[in-house]
Parts: sequence; C-alpha cells; structure tokens
Amino acid sequence: MEVIHLSVECFPVAKVGGLADVVGALPKYQRKIGIDARVVIPWFDRPFVKAHLFEIVGTGSFSQGSEELHYEVHKEKNDTLGFPLFLIKIPGKLDREEVYCYPDEAEQWIAFQHAFLHWIQNSGIHPSIIHCHDHHVGLIAFLLQHGTEFRSLVDIKTIFTVHNGQYQGWMNWNKGILLPPFDTWKWGLLDWDGLINPLATAIKCSDAYTTVSEGYLNELFIEANGLQGLFNAESAKGYGIVNGIDTAYWNPQIDTLIEKKYNKITVQKGKEENKQILCEKYNLSSDLPLLSFIGRFAKEKGADLLSEIFVKLFSVRENISIFILGSGDEEIQNKLKELELKFEGKLSLFFGYDEILAHQVYAASDMLLMPSRVEPCGLNQLYALKYGTIPIVRAIGGLRDTVVDVADGGYGFVFDKLNADDAVEAILRSLDIYSNLKIWKGIRKKAMHLDFSWDRSAQKYVELYNQLLK
Repeated sequence: MEVIHLSVECFPVAKVGGLADVVGALPKYQRKIGIDARVVIPWFDRPFVKAHLFEIVGTGSFSQGSEELHYEVHKEKNDTLGFPLFLIKIPGKLDREEVYCYPDEAEQWIAFQHAFLHWIQNSGIHPSIIHCHDHHVGLIAFLLQHGTEFRSLVDIKTIFTVHNGQYQGWMNWNKGILLPPFDTWKWGLLDWDGLINPLATAIKCSDAYTTVSEGYLNELFIEANGLQGLFNAESAKGYGIVNGIDTAYWNPQIDTLIEKKYNKITVQKGKEENKQILCEKYNLSSDLPLLSFIGRFAKEKGADLLSEIFVKLFSVRENISIFILGSGDEEIQNKLKELELKFEGKLSLFFGYDEILAHQVYAASDMLLMPSRVEPCGLNQLYALKYGTIPIVRAIGGLRDTVVDVADGGYGFVFDKLNADDAVEAILRSLDIYSNLKIWKGIRKKAMHLDFSWDRSAQKYVELYNQLLK
C-alpha cells in the first residue's frame, strides 16, 4: 500500500507547531509496519534543505489565473528522515523562508495542490491513499473528484486529518478563478457561508476524516468555528485517533540535546542535574520545584491567563521556580516581562522557540503547565510524561484523553474550568504531593512507563486505510 502524506509542515524541515511533529513521525512508523509512506511538502529556504542533498524528480507547468507557473519536485536523496521526502518548488510562490504569514497564502496553497496533482498524474504515480493534513491541502479531495484535469486519479482514496478546526483557510470567491478547472455544477462543495472554505470542502469530499484525539472529535460536534453542523452531518466518516510521539527523538535515555541523559531508574539524579544546569543559567533556584510552560503566547493555549495564574500562585506559595519558553501575542509577552522583573529570581523567560532548549526544559522541569482553551491533541504533555515531568492540564480535547488525575489513580493534575483560580489550585495540589518524595517518585514512575509512541496510532491509521480500500 502506497500512502502520500500531503502537508505544509514536516519536522525538521519546516516546523511551526504540532502539525510538523506528526507529519515528521507518523510516516516513519507506518513504514515500520510495511506501508510505503511518503511525504510531500512545499520547498522552503531553510537550514535542513541547505544541509541535505536533493535531486529533481519532476517538473511541469500550469496556469493559475493569468500566471503561468513552473514547478520542480525535489527528492531528498538519502531518506534521512526514515521516509522519502519530496519538496515542491515554485519560483515566486513556494521558494520562501517562512511557512506562514505571507499576504498571498491562498495563492501559495492553491499552487501547491495544483502542482502536486499535476506531478503525480503526469509521472504515473498512483498512490492508494492521499492523506491530507489541515486546510492548506483541503481542496485535494474535491479536485480529485471534480477537477477536469485529473480524471485518471479519481479512484484514489483520500483521508483528511483535522489538526486544528479553528483555522479553515477561508478565501473570497474571487480566488475561484485560480483553481484548476472543475465541474462548476459542484461549486457548492467549495462554499460555506459565501466563502470558499477548504476545511469544509475536505470534510464534505474526503472518504474519511480524522481528528488528533477522540475528545477533540466530540468537541467539534459542539463547537468548530461555525462548522459544527457539518461535522455532525458527516459524523459517520469521522474518526478520532490520538497523536503519538517519536520516541527515537523524544527519549531522555538517548536524547543528545539534554545535558544529562537518564532513564526510569536514574530519573531522580538525572532531573536534578538537568535542573541545576538550567536554573543556574536562568537565575532560578534549583532547590525548589520547577514549573514550566512551553508554547505559543496565544489565547488558544490559555497564555493570556499566565500572568494572573503566577501572581495568584506567588501570593500563597513562594517556594517554586517558574520557567517560560514561548512567543506570540505581544500584549501577553509584555505582561510576562513585567512579571519577570517583579519576581526576579523566581520566574524567568525565554522569548522565541529553541528546539534544544525545549528538550532541556522537559528534562529539568518537575511539572508542565497547559491551561489550554483549545487543545486538539497536545504533544507537550506527552513529551513531558516521557521525561518524568508531571503535566498540569485543563480537561479539554486531547489533554482530557491523555492525562489522568492523580486523585483517580493517574499521573497528572487536571482542572476543569478555564480560570486562574482552578489552575492555581491544581498547581498547589502538585506542590503538596511533590513535598512527599516517595509519592512523587511513584507518580513519576507511572508517567514514564506510559506508552504514547506512534506505534499504536500508526496501526490505527493503517486499519482505517484498509477499511477504505475494501
């Protein structure tokens, strides 16, 4: 069975969020169980591309509105990532450094999808499944079924994974002229509330759609940024499959990015040594429990509550160190800067994203805070558990699916309501138990024995593929 994963992110080539981690790991684990899985993404002018050898395996041209676009398909020669990787380069469209935030994103993603279908049709490539990830490639299923250029591809099955239903790729109908020719009688499949909506189109047209956790699938039936009615109508072809983590990369026993490696037996000493190094560098006390936050400064992540949470926490408990790694909303960032000055020596910040530092923070921290408003799956809590760092999470989406409260015999601390008081209460519960080393070691041991690798999830996707191909 040949499966092509189509996405605009793939770690470590181009990463903005969890989408990249999934696309960079799932195909590798599928190949372990006999699936010929490949990845196709846009070409980006980034370090990975410059550091690896590529060969051109396809070229072509097509019209997009009044433009004639030429594309090249570059294949990474050595399959460094554990699977064949293909990059589509289009001068002026797909040849840039950043993944997002360009004013012509709609034109970029239309061109990417058109070039991909043009290439596989003209190259005789005929996968069993095209697995599309997020709205950027949400038009693929529609174009396979109703695009007049791609008749020979109509029997290919499509699966669409919703990584975040809040972002849908809306575009005005004046962009319709940029699409490859299609059966105009089917225009309604592109439309939602008077706009072209690639996410809605994917849900309507794909043979199946998945979400990155069972909890998030159920939440989309209730609230999906206007598409909840559509998700309900198409519920028969919806599946929730929780993400996994790449344990060849996220594993404290073999992690070359952390200062001191450790395993389930040596975790106490290992975490103490990593904490000491991190705290010394960022002016924190390593003698205190270390609570961290890693992520985007966005309301979606509950980052707008961080300042209030930490002010309330320090008002009742001062024996804690806090480290924050992230970037995003400027207002949130400025409030955190003020807090760092106010609580000097107790709270430290690193603005931006640093992959090496992220690994070191997981290895050094005792707890990880995730007060999310929306969390389709969440990977940070899974990384934390692997490193013996206990997650403190809001019961939402994939966090609800993957973290069980210690009060229920679990290995984390869960709060229900989205407010600072409930978050602080959960943190205080964790600090009370942390003070009892024997109990804390038991919780940490339970966390590190959990299996959230991609092995199980990759198998579930393969079962779904087989079901569709029957």
